Amino acid sequence: MHLILIDFMSLDGVVQAPGGPEEDTDGGFSYGGWSMPYFDPEVMGPAIDEGMAATEALLFGRRTWQRMAAAWPERAGDPFADRMNEIPKYVASRTLTQEDLTWSGSMLLPPDDAIGAVRELRAQDGGGLQVWGSASLAAQLVQHDLVDEYRLMIEPVLLGGGKRVFPDDGRARPLELVSTTTASTGVLVCTYRPRTADPAG
Repeated sequence: MHLILIDFMSLDGVVQAPGGPEEDTDGGFSYGGWSMPYFDPEVMGPAIDEGMAATEALLFGRRTWQRMAAAWPERAGDPFADRMNEIPKYVASRTLTQEDLTWSGSMLLPPDDAIGAVRELRAQDGGGLQVWGSASLAAQLVQHDLVDEYRLMIEPVLLGGGKRVFPDDGRARPLELVSTTTASTGVLVCTYRPRTADPAG
């Protein structure tokens, strides 16, 4: 499968709590919902729809799964919501059990080796395995070179601190820009893939 990381991201790389004030206040983060003023439905909506059309399963960390599971089932009847509710969902968590995963199609990854389980999923035949939010999990996936595609909505704001998904380990990871679109709100919708060879040598 092809692992796709999709994130709303500030210009300084913050991905924490783009959707709402109470989404994730870890570390005293007080800018929850920062992404909403920059959402351009004409450009960003189709980018999300196209990503879902090529996706066969979703991958979540615990916090993001719980937030999604509390919101999407009650929206049944909308085509996008119906797709969210029916698609298989893999959850990385050390505290949830399979019995806790009441949202349809949700499956718990082995708590003691979620990264190994993701490697096995990537080795299977199939389409996109898309990661939504889940900053802590996403950071581990990047660190272990498991991301096949980055779909980043880079927003024109500096937040000055918060959770990021890119490792701070001193290692270069060259990427190739596949596409970019500019939204009316100044958001850059960019798709990157790991570059197999570095032109610089």
